[in-house]
Amino acid sequence: MDNRAEVREFLMSRRAKITPAQAGITPGPNRRVAGLRRTEVALLAGVSVEYYAKLERGAIAGASASVLDALAQALQLDDTERAHLFDLARAADGIPTSGRPRRKATTQNASRPSLQWALDSITDAVAFVRNQQQDLLATNPLGRVFYSPLIGDGGRTPNLARFQFLDPSSHEFYPDWDRFAEMCVAIMRSEAGRDPHDRGLQNLVGELSTRSETFRTLWGSHNVRTHGTGTKRFHHPDVGELTLAYEELAVTAEPGLILMLYTAEPGSPSAERLQLLASLAAEHTPQATLHTDKRTH
Repeated sequence: MDNRAEVREFLMSRRAKITPAQAGITPGPNRRVAGLRRTEVALLAGVSVEYYAKLERGAIAGASASVLDALAQALQLDDTERAHLFDLARAADGIPTSGRPRRKATTQNASRPSLQWALDSITDAVAFVRNQQQDLLATNPLGRVFYSPLIGDGGRTPNLARFQFLDPSSHEFYPDWDRFAEMCVAIMRSEAGRDPHDRGLQNLVGELSTRSETFRTLWGSHNVRTHGTGTKRFHHPDVGELTLAYEELAVTAEPGLILMLYTAEPGSPSAERLQLLASLAAEHTPQATLHTDKRTH
């Protein structure tokens, strides 16, 4: 993932999405592009055409915050897209996204006893920890039962992206499969912008691009998003359909690790089904961490 190529393709894709009407520009005759021209973006951002052309070629290193802000406004970027643009610029400058270097998030990071104790203490919600590469590193007992279609026999580290794009059973587990696929790739795009030198993520993108046409197409769209909060639908083989709210929490002691929580609205049918899954989880002996095949990292 060359950072200059990422910058170039991201800016070009955002420019193509903005129509002259959306930008308040009256289109002239013989217009050959659906989106904005470089000259129009430069005008809207208050920079020279030559300088914007340089940025769109990927030479974003050294761009000031004011220029990036003006560019984000001209391209009408949302908050996530704006953050991604700044991440790309920081990466070009060799500056870590956070105030401290991002350590490689591994299963070893996720297997601290206190972190697993915290997961195990959550009994009414699905709780799990993932890294930037979408590896499912640790879960609470309910999470293990919930993600049984993904975890399988534990032969390798479960990976949310591989399950999404390479396992046919994901289409049944995710009733809104297309939406999940777009979210998954957009989140991975955001991660790649924060750390373009992440070898594990590079390898995963290469694998999925080779094996999944859908992934390859979505990756080429350069859409980005954060997980944050919202609701998702699942269809679990043991209890049927579940509509769950999710919250994403950063594990600050391990930069790069994310704690995800899935909960159901109290008193809803989904809450009853989640409780049924919890009773199934209680029948099994919980394991501290998921099986790891280090070749998947």
